[in-house]
Amino acid sequence: MTNKTRFKTIDEYIETFPENVQGILEKVRQIIQKTTPEAVDTISYGIPSFNLNGRYLVYFAAWKHHISLYPIPSGDEAFQKELFPNVSGKGTMRFPLDEPIPYDLVEKIVKFLIKENLE
Repeated sequence: MTNKTRFKTIDEYIETFPENVQGILEKVRQIIQKTTPEAVDTISYGIPSFNLNGRYLVYFAAWKHHISLYPIPSGDEAFQKELFPNVSGKGTMRFPLDEPIPYDLVEKIVKFLIKENLE
């Protein structure tokens, strides 16, 4: 994949990765769809995203060594501590591909983002 690649759908994006990464991306996508079925999927900044109420809710992407999820919701102090090991830079969660993906945490993140979107 190059910076010049332009995807029209999330399926096109996911198809460019190895099968094991495709499975992870599909699972993340399913979690988002299940958690907020009214969200609309799209491609923004060249990566998959979901919109809710006319605003971007969450982005996700695959990289060489990790999966990223953006943005990081504020949540409470306990939630921030749970997120801390995977925070990378401002507003980015990174989940290494050589470790189990914490799908339950992905779902929590999406729920907090929905709450923030609705406020």
